[in-house]
Amino acid sequence: MQRSKACLTILSLVLAINACIGYRVFSNEAEKTGADEVFQHIDTLMEVMQIIRKNYVDIDKVDYQELIRGAMEGMTSKLDPYSAFLPPTDFQSLMEDTEGEFGGIGVTISVKDSVLTVVSPIAGTPGAKAGIINGDQIIKIDQEPLEDVAVDKAVARLRGKPGTTVAITIYRPATDETIDLTLERALIPLVSVADATVLNGTRIGHVRITQFMEPTAGQLQAVLEDFVKKDVAGLIIDLRNNPGGLLDSAVDICSFFLPPGQLVVSVEGRENKKIERSHEDGFKFPADKPVLLLINGGSASAAEITAGCLSDTGRAILLGEKTFGKGSVQNVVQLQDGSALKLTIAKYYTPSRRVIHEHGIEPDIEDKLSPQDIIAIIKNEGDMDKLLAIDKQLKRAVEVLNSYLAFDSGKGTNFKNLRSQAVPAKAATP
Repeated sequence: MQRSKACLTILSLVLAINACIGYRVFSNEAEKTGADEVFQHIDTLMEVMQIIRKNYVDIDKVDYQELIRGAMEGMTSKLDPYSAFLPPTDFQSLMEDTEGEFGGIGVTISVKDSVLTVVSPIAGTPGAKAGIINGDQIIKIDQEPLEDVAVDKAVARLRGKPGTTVAITIYRPATDETIDLTLERALIPLVSVADATVLNGTRIGHVRITQFMEPTAGQLQAVLEDFVKKDVAGLIIDLRNNPGGLLDSAVDICSFFLPPGQLVVSVEGRENKKIERSHEDGFKFPADKPVLLLINGGSASAAEITAGCLSDTGRAILLGEKTFGKGSVQNVVQLQDGSALKLTIAKYYTPSRRVIHEHGIEPDIEDKLSPQDIIAIIKNEGDMDKLLAIDKQLKRAVEVLNSYLAFDSGKGTNFKNLRSQAVPAKAATP
C-alpha cells in the first residue's frame, strides 16, 4: 500500500509539472516511448527507495514520505535557485507574504552564484538596524552552515514568532569580513510607497518604492497627482533595495509615464510569449517633466522591469549601480497533500530585448556607495533632509536633474540632452 501511495505521489508531481508549464509531456507521435521512459525511471526510483528502506542504518530516516520529498527537492534543485518543492509548512510560509506582515528579521534573500545572498534589507527592521546590506551572504543560521539550502527553506528558518531570536553569520564580500549577529525577530510591516516629498530648495519631487504590491500603483498615483498640483519640474523615483513583487504593479506604474500601447515587457516561456503594454487610459505623468530612477544591487524583479522599460523607452535616466539580475517568472502549483511546486516558467525581456535574468540593468550614471554609506542611508531612511546631506547618489540625482533643467530651460523636454548630462557626471564619479 505504501509503495502504491509513493507511486501516486510521484505521478501527481509529474502531472503538476505538466500542467504548470502548459504543454503535454507525451506527444501523440511518441506517447508510448515517452510513457515507457518515464515509468522506467519511476521503477528505478522505487527500487532505490526499497534498497534504502531495507538496508539504511538509521531506520527513523527511511520513511516513505520523507524519502519521496527528498527526491522531489533534489529534482527541483537541479533546475535553478528559484524552483523548489515546498512541503506544506513551507508553502504556508510562502503564502504569508501576501498577508501584509510576518515575523522575521526584515531582509529579502535570493541565491546568487550558488550563495544565499541578501537582495535588500527592509528599513526599520531588525536586519536593517543591525547593519545588514544588499550583497551580504548568509552562510550560517543558528550555527548551521548553509550548503545547497533552497531559498524557501532558508526563509522558513529565518522567520518565526516575534520576540524569538535567530543567530546568523554573514560574509560581506565588499570588505572581506565575516560578521556574527543575533537578531530578535519582529513583526515586519510591508509598506510599498514612502518618502514622498518635494526636496527642500528644489522643484524636484522624490518618492521611494520599496516593493511592488497590489496597492502600490494606486498609492504612487496619488503621490504623482500631488506633485503635478505642486508643479514639480522633475521627479526622482528611488528603486534601491526594492526586491520586486507583482508584474501587474510594475506595468501599472510604467503606464503612468508612457504613451498608450507602449511595450513594457515581454514574458517568454518555452512555448508561450506574453506581451505587456502600457494602458490605453488612466493617469499620465506630464511627458515634459524629466524622470530619474535610483537603482542598485538590491533592485530586483519588478524593479528591474520598471527600470529597464523606462530606460529603453527614453523616459527616464538610471543612476546608481547595476541591478540584481532576477528576471524570471515562477508559478506555484499546490499539490493534493498541501505541498506545492514552485517552478520557473518564463523570463523577462525589456522593450529593447535586454535579458534581465542573471544580467541585471546597468545605470546610465554609475555611482557606487561603500558599505558604510549604505548602512548610514538605511538607518536614516525617512529623514530626507539628512539623506540629502549623506546620500551621494541622491545628491548626484538632484545635480543631474538641476543641470538638465538649467541646460534645457525654454527648449522643451529633450531626453537626449538629459542623457548627455549623464556622461560627464559618470566620468566624475570617484
